Amino acid sequence: MPWWMLLVVIGICFSAYMTLRTAKEDREVETVIIEKEGQVYMDRIQEEREKRKHIFSNSTNA
Repeated sequence: MPWWMLLVVIGICFSAYMTLRTAKEDREVETVIIEKEGQVYMDRIQEEREKRKHIFSNSTNA
């Protein structure tokens, strides 16, 4: 087997490794972004619940 074929095989393996590594990093970044967006959404829901609770308690006291 010629030496350059060995280099081609090594290059293919390296390329596959880098592709898998990059895909894993992308998934991790996307997970962090999704968690942050979800937390913002949950904070909005909690604020809305507190507003409704406050409005309900004021209307029952009046």
